[in-house]
Amino acid sequence: MFISFFPYPRIFFTSFLVWCSILVGVWYKLGDDLGRFLGFQIPLKEEQVIFGLSFFFSQKFLWFYLFYFTATVLFYFFWKVISRRNKWLVWSILGSSLIIFLTWFSVQFMVAYNNWLRPFFDMIQDALSGKRTVEVMEIYTLLFSIFGVFAIGAIVFVFNRFFTSHYIFRWRTAMNDYYIFQWSQIRTIEGASQRVQEDAMKFSSIMQGLGTSMMDSIMTLFAFLPVMIELSVHVKELPIVGAIPAPLLFASIGWSLFGTLLLIIVGIKLPGLEFENQKVEAAYRKELVYGEDDKKRAGLKILQLLYNDVRANYFRLYFHYAYSNVARISYIYADYIFVLFIMAPTIAAGGITFGIFTQIRMALFQVSNSFQYLVNSWTTIIDLLSVHKRLAHFEEAIKNQNRNKSIPPA
Repeated sequence: MFISFFPYPRIFFTSFLVWCSILVGVWYKLGDDLGRFLGFQIPLKEEQVIFGLSFFFSQKFLWFYLFYFTATVLFYFFWKVISRRNKWLVWSILGSSLIIFLTWFSVQFMVAYNNWLRPFFDMIQDALSGKRTVEVMEIYTLLFSIFGVFAIGAIVFVFNRFFTSHYIFRWRTAMNDYYIFQWSQIRTIEGASQRVQEDAMKFSSIMQGLGTSMMDSIMTLFAFLPVMIELSVHVKELPIVGAIPAPLLFASIGWSLFGTLLLIIVGIKLPGLEFENQKVEAAYRKELVYGEDDKKRAGLKILQLLYNDVRANYFRLYFHYAYSNVARISYIYADYIFVLFIMAPTIAAGGITFGIFTQIRMALFQVSNSFQYLVNSWTTIIDLLSVHKRLAHFEEAIKNQNRNKSIPPA
């Protein structure tokens, strides 16, 4: 699954995490000072561009583009020296880097939109309350100012999904080549054809959706955590716990972690049952296939027994999914009113404007949704775990067969 596309996967992913940690630390600790040293006009306190395309072309953003590009090139050439024989290096490293950058760029559009919410809804509040006269052109001007941001955001989003589709298919192609190269030796392994075609296809398709949403959640988290800390100055206390530092940040993290742990606990049996489901389905299908060519196979009694195994496993799945879905949907519905619950004391005190409330609501939703990645993707994650487990067993069978036949792995 991984060695076919990435060079020395364990070392590669470890080095990737270490490199990312170093870069994040350097950027947040020394980024501004290093940028000024290189000639970028970064103010001591970055002025917040409320909206507009200039948000993405400030000196700090230009410096980040250079920083990211340099880090990517260094990482690529490091692995190019180490792994010269890997023909997928451009896709696995440069392709991954481009997907990460495009995802980060897409998230920044939400940050720009969040910055736009305060002046727009403060103006709406002024107009509705009669605090001041708001001309209709003021509303139109603010509305039209965000169109350019949305237009570029839509283009980046579509290109990101388009490129990711090609990236994932290259990954599947690498897996396919890895298996097919050994096909003459592994064709006798139980379910080999299904693993090579169906499971490789499912693995790549699930990774496309799940990997994209995971990357989006991580980038959203990095983008909106500073926004949450900044907006926390408008909220003095939380229900039950009272006044704490950065209340919005801790409320969103605590609520999201609660949902994540809840889903892990109630759904812990589902991946194993999905894996077992594939086994009983495969046994039933295999007997039917043998029965097409051999009249002695696929008798009524054996087919009934095999189908009973299929039915029993599905009924177990339905039961476990039932209480898992009860917990999941209950949490999702509670999440709709969570922001209103924690904001109730602040709203009652009249300490914020409608624009600030809208901005807080948007930021809190983004951060909570990022932490709730497992909640929102749990069904898909279960499917991926099941596919991964089947492919892992298949690859272990390949290794055992190669050892027995003294054939070195490809």
